Amino acid sequence: MPKNSKVVKRELDDEVIESVKDLLSNEDSSDDAFKKSELMVDDQEEKDVDVEEGSDVEDERPAWNSKLQYILAQVGFSVGLGNVWRFPYLCQKNGGGAYLVPYLILLLIIGIPLFFLELAVGQRIRRGSIGVWNYISPKLGGIGFASCVVCFFVALYYNVIIGWSLFYFSQSFQHPLPWDQCPLVKNASHTFVEPECEKSSATTYYWYREALNISSSLSESGGLNWKMTICLLAAWVMVCLAMIKGIQSSGKIMYFSSLFPYVVLLCFLIRGLLLNGSVDGIRHMFTPKLEIMLEPKVWREAATQVFFALGLGFGGVIAFSSYNKRDNNCHFDAVLVSFINFFTSVLATLVVFAVLGFKANIINEKCVIQNSEKILKLLKMGNLSQDMIPHHINFSSITAEDYNLVYDIIQKVKEEEFDSLGLKSCQIEDELDKAVQGTGLAFIAFTEAMTHFPASPFWSVMFFLMLVNLGLGSMFGTIEGIITPIVDTFKVRKEILTVICCLVAFFIGLIFVQRSGNYFVTMFDDYSATLPLLIVVILENVAVIRIYGIDKFMEDLKDMLGFSPSQYYYYMWKYVSPFVLTCLLVASIVQMGLSPPGYNAWIEDTAMEEFHSYPTWAMIVCISLMVLALLPVPIVFMVRRCNLIDDSSGSLASVSYKRGRIIKEPVNLEGDNTSLIHGKSPSEVPSPNFGKNIYRKQSGSPTLDTAPNGRYGIGYLMADMPDMPESDL
Repeated sequence: MPKNSKVVKRELDDEVIESVKDLLSNEDSSDDAFKKSELMVDDQEEKDVDVEEGSDVEDERPAWNSKLQYILAQVGFSVGLGNVWRFPYLCQKNGGGAYLVPYLILLLIIGIPLFFLELAVGQRIRRGSIGVWNYISPKLGGIGFASCVVCFFVALYYNVIIGWSLFYFSQSFQHPLPWDQCPLVKNASHTFVEPECEKSSATTYYWYREALNISSSLSESGGLNWKMTICLLAAWVMVCLAMIKGIQSSGKIMYFSSLFPYVVLLCFLIRGLLLNGSVDGIRHMFTPKLEIMLEPKVWREAATQVFFALGLGFGGVIAFSSYNKRDNNCHFDAVLVSFINFFTSVLATLVVFAVLGFKANIINEKCVIQNSEKILKLLKMGNLSQDMIPHHINFSSITAEDYNLVYDIIQKVKEEEFDSLGLKSCQIEDELDKAVQGTGLAFIAFTEAMTHFPASPFWSVMFFLMLVNLGLGSMFGTIEGIITPIVDTFKVRKEILTVICCLVAFFIGLIFVQRSGNYFVTMFDDYSATLPLLIVVILENVAVIRIYGIDKFMEDLKDMLGFSPSQYYYYMWKYVSPFVLTCLLVASIVQMGLSPPGYNAWIEDTAMEEFHSYPTWAMIVCISLMVLALLPVPIVFMVRRCNLIDDSSGSLASVSYKRGRIIKEPVNLEGDNTSLIHGKSPSEVPSPNFGKNIYRKQSGSPTLDTAPNGRYGIGYLMADMPDMPESDL
């Protein structure tokens, strides 16, 4: 009997007691299954009492050691590599400081509300993504499986990036850094600079040839790159060891992996501000270009960045919040983590452009020296007159301002034949306008800038250790988004599942450490997550607001938080967020359709990137990634809709979720003529001479639908009353 049976017992009248006796006497005495089933007397007045509050059985779910540990875990998951190498690029590309306006607006419209929603459902139901959506509506249980599939796809290539960072980290303990100078090639007669390096740059050559040893096309695998294979294995071992005990092990690591990147960013910012040209980079970064802000593309890219920056749809947010106490203030957490994420992006942008400003200044100085030498040659040859050069100009120590003054004079005087002179305009803004993102920023542009730092190996070690920690923080949340739902649903041992998951992911991930592996990383990054996650989050919003009911959800929030959340969230969840997400989905599909599917291949002979279209087999892989990620949604819906899995089979269908606890269904009762009361509360169900409603735990119902208490997927059945007319039920 439930814990609250004492209250019910005091309230039961004699008529109800007799009715119960009548029911029991009508059962077949040989029906052992019935005797073993659990009889529950449900009081309508107490139908909203949680199982946790009304049971002697304590929930054995792990919990965070402290609120700080939980916040660091959420920050570590949401703050990732994209904050360092994606946000600065978008900020530069889309209007500088003006880009922050649409980003903040969209953060308030879709970012914080949807992040709050995922935190709340995870904390309310205390399950992973599969359990949460089974609780809301079993027919939408495929949302959780889709999140797991997307998490797995992302984990496959995301850990490869951690492997790359580990490789560069291991190579940073030497002076000079191995990517500081182009290598020399010796033959029998003479020594010369490696042609591929000479045509590009030392850091570019090291990335493509020494680190990746990249092939010239996607179809040319070139075999495994053993250096990167070992680094990938090391990355998966680190993830496995950190996650093997769940939050008990990963939670402690969060103190370092989440905080260390901020220490490094602050050190880089201070060091960067002391470098020559850093202020030029920051000024260029935040000079607003208001006319660009009105373009629809800017808003689409801002919405996409908000969406992925917070890790929406992955299941990691839900998994982490499911280990919280039920009365935790998840609204405060949502706002805090969202703004920490935003300010981290701004901090990273300051660091990136302070360093890139320094790099641009060095390149600009080289440009001035080279072109000044050209002007001196032209003066000696008589192509230029000495009269056009201002008297105060000294070419032996010319500044960028003086050079640009001379350049403008020559351009005006020699207007017709100026192009034949071969002079270049050395403007630092031109160098800063060259947008760099992703691996090009981290492994080429930033590494090149660090070679000019005093004590460059130290800064290189710090930078790549920061990248490793940023990646690991996101990987912990991603793997938790896979492990937690499966453990909750299928009750497997977390240690065994973690090891198996990491082993399988490592062996599949070997395709990313081939010589053509970088092209597969690009493919997975473009096609495995963007559209599936958008659809998943739209379905999450619909499931909570339409199926579960926004009014009921707001009541749950009031019950959890101790206060009613602002009506702002009511209107965001019900109207604004679904509309914005749908527009973003349509815009993403249109953008994907307009952009030719392909990748940038590195051509060794020219030492340049060249765009290649995907071959037919690669296009099939791209489409398959999106289809496989979304396939669980219709499959689970059809299985539930058509009752293709018997609840008694011990399968997924035999697990129902009630108020944050898993309830295993008992063995199927043969001949037990139970039925489910669909969508009615006890007060709405006619009952002859019954003051209270009596339910037996569901034993063999083929569907999981609305339970008598108004929740979804709880599965309590009204006891069979053979003397009652069927119409009365």
